[in-house]
Amino acid sequence: MTPRRWLIAALLFLATVINYVDRQTLSVLAATVSRELGLSNVEYSNVLTAFLVPYTFMYVLAGWLVDRWGTRFSLAAFMGWWSAANALHALAQGAMSLGFFRFLLGLGESGNFLAAGKATSEWFPPKERALANGLVNAAASTGAILAPPLIAYVTHLVGWRGAFVVTGLSGFVWMAAWWWLNSTKPPLGEEPGQGKVSYAALWRVRQSWGLLLARVFADPVWWFYLFWLPKYLQEERHFSLTEIALFAWMPYLTADFGSVAGGWLSGYLIRRRMEELRARRLTMAPCALLMPVGILVAYLPSTAAMAVICLVTFCHMAWKTNLMTMTNDVYPTGVVGAASGVVGLGSGLGGALSTPIVGRIVDSLGYTAVFWMMGFLHIVATVLIYGTVRRSMAGAD
Repeated sequence: MTPRRWLIAALLFLATVINYVDRQTLSVLAATVSRELGLSNVEYSNVLTAFLVPYTFMYVLAGWLVDRWGTRFSLAAFMGWWSAANALHALAQGAMSLGFFRFLLGLGESGNFLAAGKATSEWFPPKERALANGLVNAAASTGAILAPPLIAYVTHLVGWRGAFVVTGLSGFVWMAAWWWLNSTKPPLGEEPGQGKVSYAALWRVRQSWGLLLARVFADPVWWFYLFWLPKYLQEERHFSLTEIALFAWMPYLTADFGSVAGGWLSGYLIRRRMEELRARRLTMAPCALLMPVGILVAYLPSTAAMAVICLVTFCHMAWKTNLMTMTNDVYPTGVVGAASGVVGLGSGLGGALSTPIVGRIVDSLGYTAVFWMMGFLHIVATVLIYGTVRRSMAGAD
C-alpha cells in the first residue's frame, strides 16, 4: 500500500466539502432568497425537489460512468459540471429559474460519492475502508459546518447572487490538483474485465435491495437537517443570519465526529478478527436506537434542542459510514461504482419523496410532526440491514 492513498483521501475529503458547500449555499440563504424571489414553503420544497430528482436518478447512470471512465476522469467531470451549475444560481429570477439551476446541480453532485466510494476500494484495504469512508462522510459535515459562516461572510461582501458564483468557482481549483495527484494506477484497482458483474445481476440479489431500501428510510433525516435546519432556526427559533453562522455549524461538527468514530469502531472490531459485515451491523445498531431522542428537539429550549440535534447527527453519520462501507464489503471492486449507484438511488429516492412531504407537513402541522416522523426511520432501516445484508455478493443467493 502506498502512502499516496492518504493524499487521495485528502482530495476526496476536499471534493466532498466543496460538494456540500455548493448544495448548502441555497439552504443558508433560504430565508433571504425566498423573501427576495417571493417563494412559499411549498415552492421552496419544490425547488429542493428539482435538485433531488436528477440527483436521485443520476446515481444509476453516474455509477456506470464511474466504472467506465475510472475515478480520475469521472470525478473531475462531475466536479466541473456541478461547480458551473452552482454559479448559475446567481441568475435566478423566480421559482422556475431557481429550480432549473437546482436541477442542473443535481445532475452532477451525486457522482462525487460514487467516485469516492470506488476510489476507497481501489486505494484502501478492508480494515481501513470504513475510516476512509468516514473521512468522506466527515467532509460532508465539514462542508455543512463551513457553509453558514462562509456564505454569510461572502454574502455580506458581494450579495447572495455573488455567493453562488464564489462557491461555484472553488471546484475548478480542485480539479487541477486532482488531475495531477491521481495520475498513477491505484494499488487495488482491477484490470478491465476483472471482477465484472452484470448490471442486471446487481438487482437480483437481496443485498442490493436491502441497502437501497435502508437508505430510502434513513437518509431523509439527513436531508431534513441539511435543507431545513437553517430555515427552522430562523422561523421557529428566531435566529438571525449572524446567529445561524455562529451556531448552525455545531450539528455538522458532531456529524464529523460520528463519521470518523463509526468508521474507526467497525475497523477496530475487524482488527480484532470480527467478520466485516457483522462489525458494520454491530456498530450501526446502537446508533439507530438513539435516533428517537430527536423528537425532543420540538419540546426543548434552543440550547438543549441544539445539543439533541448534535447527538442525532453524530449517530446518523456513524450509522451511514458503515452502511456505505458495506458496499465495499459486498461487491467486487470492478463493480463498486455501479453498485454504489444502485444503493445511492435509495438516498435520492428518500430525499425526493420526503422533501415535498416535509414542506407540506410544515405548512399544515408545523415542525413538531416532522421531528416525530424522523425519530424512527433509522430503526426501520437497521432492521432491513439485519435481514438482508449477511454475506458478500460472491455468496449471494
